[in-house]
Amino acid sequence: MVTVLILSLLFYTANGQINTDDQPLNIMFYNVENLFDCEDDSLTRDEEFMPDGDKHWTSYRMYQKVKGISKVILASNEWNPPSIIGMCEIENAAVLKKLIYTAGLNHLDYRFVHFDGADRRGVDVAILYRTSQFKCLKSKSICVSDTTIKLWTRDVLYVNGVIPSGDTLHVMVCHWPSKRGGALQSEHKRVHVAKQISMQIDTILMEQPHANIVVMGDFNAELESESLQSLLKAERSVLNCLLDTDRLWGKIIAGSHKYQGHWSLIDHIFVSHGLVQSVKDLHFGIVELPFLLEDDLTYSGVKPKRTYVGPRYLGGVSDHLPVMLKITLKKEGSRNDSPYNP
Repeated sequence: MVTVLILSLLFYTANGQINTDDQPLNIMFYNVENLFDCEDDSLTRDEEFMPDGDKHWTSYRMYQKVKGISKVILASNEWNPPSIIGMCEIENAAVLKKLIYTAGLNHLDYRFVHFDGADRRGVDVAILYRTSQFKCLKSKSICVSDTTIKLWTRDVLYVNGVIPSGDTLHVMVCHWPSKRGGALQSEHKRVHVAKQISMQIDTILMEQPHANIVVMGDFNAELESESLQSLLKAERSVLNCLLDTDRLWGKIIAGSHKYQGHWSLIDHIFVSHGLVQSVKDLHFGIVELPFLLEDDLTYSGVKPKRTYVGPRYLGGVSDHLPVMLKITLKKEGSRNDSPYNP
């Protein structure tokens, strides 16, 4: 049975203050929009991201993008950068190493998990984590492509580890098929991936009925879509639903992505019912850093400042905004065998 909690809350506590006596675990997801290196990979279609390619992608531009992503990570939660970061549109391990070791993240003990997947363009998902806040025990890449329906898409990344409370946390990061060809025409592909993820969740819950599970990613789908509903409503008798979609209406930033003047929330972080029961508090929101935005001169308001519009270089970080889940762990739930206890 899939037991997934939908969270879309603002960043605040009951009194508007963060309690520094509690143990925070902050989880962020970010579609970083084509983080490529400048080397040609003969096995993938990365030719446009070469110095002589359509994008005229250079080492300087790559480094500017890496610095921008690092700035987002460092500024996303003031004094406490994210414990775990899911990312998508990553070309390879080389760009992740540049992000950690050349852009100011190494001193925060970040490490990463990445596998080369099946995407034809060579873009994958990845996880960054702080070793002081997450002890990675197991990881694997889950292929969700299906040649019978002509679906070649990004693999799902699964990581299993221990958080400071001593509890096990299961994390899945995904990047669902795009709406290329039309949202309705491509929806069956996202439904297929949703079913594959449901099977993985079921496997976990059979062994640990109250497992702490996080599923995050760019789903290329809003909450009311058939594909997300097939994931979230499957036998959901114990599902807690805390999403208040009305909170997005009327806001300047009303989603994580903007297309032709319309904001949509397609980047999500879902958590299991077991996780809700095992933590003290959870809050979810969109990371609205001012330097990630620019004026929308065509449709009014603001929009994410992306790296490229077609072949034209803008120098922004991404066409998506990050989303963040802030968790306050229960101190009393800590176990003596936690790897973080002295």
